[in-house]
Amino acid sequence: MEGHLILVLVSVLVILIPQLMKVLLILAWRPYVVTIKYRKQGIVGPKYKFLYGCFKEVLSLKSSAEEIPMDINSHDITPRIFPHFLKWMSVYGRIYLFWFGPYPYIFLSDMELAKNVLLDKSGFYHKPAAPQAIKDLIGKSLVLIDGPDWVRHRSIVKPAFAIDKLKAMTKQIAECAKFMMDRWENQIIQEKERRLEIEILRQFQEVTADTISRTAFGVGYMKGKEAFLAQKKLQDIAYASIFRVQIPGFKYLPTNENRNRWRLEKIMRTNLMDIIQERMKSTDGGYGNDLLGLMLHACSTDRKENTNYMSIDELIDECKSIFFGGHDSTSLLLTWTMFYLSTNQDWQERLREEVLRECGKEVPNADMLSKLKFVNLVLMEALRLYGPFNLLARTATRNGNLGNIKLLKGTCVVIPTAILHRDKEVWGQDADKFNPLRFENGLSKAANHPNAFAPFSLGPRTCIGQTFAMLEAKTVIAMILQRFSFSISPNYVHEPTELITLFPASGLQVVMKPLQA
Repeated sequence: MEGHLILVLVSVLVILIPQLMKVLLILAWRPYVVTIKYRKQGIVGPKYKFLYGCFKEVLSLKSSAEEIPMDINSHDITPRIFPHFLKWMSVYGRIYLFWFGPYPYIFLSDMELAKNVLLDKSGFYHKPAAPQAIKDLIGKSLVLIDGPDWVRHRSIVKPAFAIDKLKAMTKQIAECAKFMMDRWENQIIQEKERRLEIEILRQFQEVTADTISRTAFGVGYMKGKEAFLAQKKLQDIAYASIFRVQIPGFKYLPTNENRNRWRLEKIMRTNLMDIIQERMKSTDGGYGNDLLGLMLHACSTDRKENTNYMSIDELIDECKSIFFGGHDSTSLLLTWTMFYLSTNQDWQERLREEVLRECGKEVPNADMLSKLKFVNLVLMEALRLYGPFNLLARTATRNGNLGNIKLLKGTCVVIPTAILHRDKEVWGQDADKFNPLRFENGLSKAANHPNAFAPFSLGPRTCIGQTFAMLEAKTVIAMILQRFSFSISPNYVHEPTELITLFPASGLQVVMKPLQA
């Protein structure tokens, strides 16, 4: 009997010891070796802490920074959203090594090296592996995939964002915006002082969700409302997962968070599937030429006959991504633009004069919008200082060189666009000031580096929907300026906060007043 127990124990140890060695290799030995190799190149950083890396310090610094509201006249959000990066930068310089869990990251605030990473077409860099909560949020879509799959998906989706198709969408964008503004006017009529305080972030989230629902999927906001609400809740879960050590297999455990994540993902998937099936039933010899129609056509294509095919799961994932990107980033661009115009009446009036000169009281069309130079400058400056996404990341797929740096396979390069967009060596001494005129002579001359402006990334992975986002933002801002004057509410607290995207923590309260009042 004793011999049998010893045999069982030995068998268990034979199985466990290699697994334990593998865990120790990942959690202890590899971080030690990587640290030594980068130190020999002069690249150092905060010390690796077993299992957690720098997680705890990041969370502590961010928590302290977010307790203090910002001055409403300050546009330097970096001490609030990236206190850890700024602290380490002051100690270790513009390029340093840090750790999220047992995984190495190189912080890169050198514009020329950042450009080399983002413009690379060799396949040396891939998108970093995303936590499951991020995949639930936006699917295994263009944003996350690489290689041949990325090429295939982009070739299917790209025609939907052709300039001629975008121009044709202006009418639908304007209709959605008009519905929102008519509602505001009806509410204001009920007010004794003929003015109304509006929390405008929520309003913009709804109008941009309505717009992307109509232009990309051919349905109204109410059809996709469940998906929209579920996606907002998934965004909170996804952000929390970023600052957590990723334990293999943990995503399959029936924890409260995982069960909630599964439930929300199912709601979103079911809602999107209903939209897809409704389109498939209503077709008469075709699926339409909007984004959903193009993807459905790819789903019906025989894989053997055409490389531009798409499975139904891939279609749903792209729908998740387009729905999220189509309303979240644009609503935030609109929100931060309204924040600036609400606190700078001179610029608000300058833009209104331009809009009334070029559009009058007519609903703006694509040709009118193309003439709104100052509106465009303000939107670009809002993107520079309050871009929806403030970090870009790429992972080295093999050992290789980045300038004089010998990158190790698996190292993730982090490019902090919010910090680069405020670099005084690149943007001048007023880099942390809101100055739309810096773009007056074009993007390439706005800074001391031609690739300094990267709110939508750079190179082959540039956001495919950026032109649509700018068109929608121009349309909505122009129509607001035609009908309303507005100012910041005394109830607004300036708390820019990052949960994957950058938003005002307590919303943006704006006092709206009809121009004719």
